[in-house]
Order: sequence, then C-alpha cells, then structure tokens
Amino acid sequence: MEDKVKKFIEGYRNRTARLEKQKHDAYFKAAVSGKKKYYDLYSSLEVKHTSVLSSRKDFEFLASARESVAVSDPLLKRQVNLLYLIYKAHQIPAAIQEEVIGLETRVANKFSLFRAEVGGKRLTDNQVDDVLERSTDSPGLEEAWHASKLVGNLVEEDVRRLVDLRNQAAALLGYPDYHHMSLTLSEQDPGEVDSIFDHIDRVTAEGFSRIKSETDNKLAERLGIKPEGLRPWHYQDRFFQEAPAISRIDLDRFYSNSDLVRLTSDYFWGSGLIIDDIVSRSDLFERAGKNQHAFCINIDREGDVRVLCNIRPNRKWMNTMLHEFGHAVYEKNYNSRLPFVLREPAHIFVTEAVAMFFGRLASDPLWMRSMGIIDGAVADSLAPLSDEAASTEQLVFSRWAQVMYRFEKGLYANPDQDLNGLWWSLAGRYQKLNAPDRMDVAYWASKIHIASAPCYYHNYLLGELLASQFGASMKKLLPDHTRKCHAFESDPLIGRFFRDRVFCHGASLDWKELVRSATGSDLDPSHYAAQFAAPVRR
Repeated sequence: MEDKVKKFIEGYRNRTARLEKQKHDAYFKAAVSGKKKYYDLYSSLEVKHTSVLSSRKDFEFLASARESVAVSDPLLKRQVNLLYLIYKAHQIPAAIQEEVIGLETRVANKFSLFRAEVGGKRLTDNQVDDVLERSTDSPGLEEAWHASKLVGNLVEEDVRRLVDLRNQAAALLGYPDYHHMSLTLSEQDPGEVDSIFDHIDRVTAEGFSRIKSETDNKLAERLGIKPEGLRPWHYQDRFFQEAPAISRIDLDRFYSNSDLVRLTSDYFWGSGLIIDDIVSRSDLFERAGKNQHAFCINIDREGDVRVLCNIRPNRKWMNTMLHEFGHAVYEKNYNSRLPFVLREPAHIFVTEAVAMFFGRLASDPLWMRSMGIIDGAVADSLAPLSDEAASTEQLVFSRWAQVMYRFEKGLYANPDQDLNGLWWSLAGRYQKLNAPDRMDVAYWASKIHIASAPCYYHNYLLGELLASQFGASMKKLLPDHTRKCHAFESDPLIGRFFRDRVFCHGASLDWKELVRSATGSDLDPSHYAAQFAAPVRR
C-alpha cells in the first residue's frame, strides 16, 4: 500500500504542479492588470485543475489509503489525509464546479475594475479612504461611503448564485451547509471555532463598549453632530474594521516620506529572512485596473513567491507590507526536502498569525525607532500611548471579525433571509453601529471576501490569537533585562524562531501539532486577551 501511495502522490504532482503554476501566474497577471484575457485564462486553468481533483477513482483510492493500517510513514499519512480532504471537496458535478469558477472569476474582475464615483470623479479605494478619514463634511462622507458600497449591487446576483451553488455542493457531500463543510474540510471543528468566538466576544465586550463610547464622543465633536447621529460613514473606514484615526496615535506623518519597500526589506534582512528576490517579482504600487487590495501568492511551491500591494506612505500600508511579506517568508522557507504536497502552511490561520505578528510592528514606536523612522525622544513620548492604541485597534478589529464570521455562518444557513437585515443586526450588536436609513444597496456583498474568499475571515481573528501566542513564546527566549521593552526589532532570533519552529514544517504537522510544537501549548486565547482585552492602562 505504501508503494501505491508513493506512486499516486508522484502522479498527482505530475498532473497538478504545472497546472498550479500556470493558474497562479494567470491570476497574478489578472490582478495586476485587470485584463479580462488573464481572468479567462485563469478560469480555464482552474477548470482543468478541478477536473483532476474531482476524479472519483482517485478519491476512492485516497479513502482506502487513509483507512489502511499499512500506511505507517508519518509524511505519507499526512499527505494522504490532506489530499483526501482536497479531493473530497471536489466530489461534486462538473457543471457546479465550472459555474462556481466562472462566477468567482467574474466577481473578482468586477471588484478589480470598480471605482467609486464621487462628485463626477472615479476614486480608488485609497482615495475613498482619504475622504472618509480627513473630511468633516457629513453629507460628503455619506456620498463617498455609499459610492464605495455600490460594488455590492454590481456583484449581488452573482454572489447569491455562488452561495446557492456552494450549498448545493455541501449537501451533495453530506454537510448541512457550505460554511460547515468549509471549516470541516480545512481541519477545523465548527463547534470549537464557535466556542473561541464566543469567548473572545465575552472578553472584548466591555472594553469595546468603553472605547466605542469615547470614540463616538470624539467623532461627534469633530463633526459637529450628536453621538446618536453617527452613522457608518463617520467612522473613517468603509467597514469600521480599523479604529478611527482620532482613536489611535497619528503615525501617518512619520511614514509620509518613508520608503516602505526599503523598510520592509531591511527589517526582514536584519531578522535573517531575505526578501529581495520576492520584492523583485512583486507588484507594489497603484495602477489603473489593478486589484486594489493586497495578497501574497506562491506560484509554484518552488520559490516563486509574489506580493501584490497598492502602497501609500502611511501606517496602514506599512502594516500591510509587513503582513504580506510575513506570508511570503513563510512560503519561501519551507524545508526544501518536504514533498510537494506538504509545501504549504500548516493552516491558513497559522500563516495569518505570522503575517499579523509582523504587521503589528508598524504601530510600535519602539520598532519605529529601531528602524530609524523616529528618534528616541519621539519614541519615548509615544510609548505610553502605544499599548492603549494597540488595544483599541484590536478591540475594533475583533468585533468586526465577529460580524464577518457570524454573517457568513448565517448566510449559508439561510441564504433566503433579509441579508442586509442580518448584516446590520450583527453590526449593531458587535460594532454598535447605527444602520443607514436607505437599504437600496447590497451592503453585505460589498466585502470582497464573501464572494472570493468564502468562510475564510474567521482565520484572521484566530491568527491574531496565535500571533500573541507566538510573541509570548518568543519573549521567553529573550534575556530577562530586554524582555519587557523588546519590540521585536530586527533580530536574527526572530528568523530562527519562525524558520525552525514554524516555516520548516510546512504542512507536515496539522495546525494543532504545529501550535504545540512551536509554542509549547495548545492554542490559548488568554495571550491575546491579556495583551489587548485587559483593562487599558491609563
């Protein structure tokens, strides 16, 4: 049986490696250009790839190998289990798979090409963000915010059809809905994830209520309105997933003349994680028709890793650069002896944890000082406020993540319900937002992840939990006299920690084994709670 498994895995690599490379390259070209020909090419290659994975014969072989006691080699068993889960997800009619791929590609293209029209001008997402953060004209804020949400109407019909098709696929495979299937096939227990989210809800509720009240009073005073008159467009972020600028330290001015690419490269180089080759293959600045978001992609599992960004010289994009290149150094630094199937992260939330660990540094005055962005005197003046600002950021994000997780769970459980109603009821409960009066916009569909990265968003919050756990584990390795003030400035210790404890394993360990191996304990939300949800120091 082990010989048969080895032969099967070699055949799998021969059938899919070239397809994966071509598909990922086409997707990257589509994202940076917005050209339909690349989206069409990606779609056709994705259909070919899924046709390989939908083989009933191969799935039945994997099922038998998975149950066989004759397969004892740990790496073989791990590959069989991962391939079984991948193939199981594709045991659905080709017609459903092809329609899903076509719709996902079409929606991605629409998001790439969409620009909000405000006052007769087409604005990028970055420009909309500038308006929302800087303007104090309430009608103008409402116009810009609503204009950015109209992409929801553009994609709503396609996304509803995608939800229906995904649920059809889940039912055919014996799952109650796609949300349940998605978590289960990614080695997560839906009940366990629910429990973690309930726990984080409890430990963040009080702190968030306090900072939300303080933020509302500051915003209302700034805008010349009463706090009860605040609406979603007043919170300086299209989804209120980041804290308003008035609630955090204003760090943008320190980055306004900074070379974010150089800072990112220098930081990782000093930590023993070289990214110059990745930078050379990446696309990091705004362009007409380009995807306005950010992502990292491993083209071939052989070292061709790339990043897409739309850099502006500010704190947000410094965070994003460190975040995306955190993904990239993970993808680059698998043990070269790992088999093809295992050259990927232990889990998507583990790679998010790595990315978030690095992204957080952009807001740390001690890190900024170590990188020469600010001097010691400025760092000292900002340091007393940095913990409170970080707590505010995390409390705001954690509540937003609750909305996304619970919305998608509700969406797939009952897609025929009033989805705007569900969206705003959750935003009211977890973010304490007042819903807009007009409901002629599919607000829920304006978040690209719901269409293009379904049932993924909860992994960001799980990643934040693990990022705090990584930090706690790493600090134990520091000398006693530096432990309290260390900002994880550029240090080979960081590279060694991640390379030796996380990156090198690839997917050879499941995520629970990886977390225990890297940190010495199971995933523990208490590290995150202690860091961000404890009563804020004054």
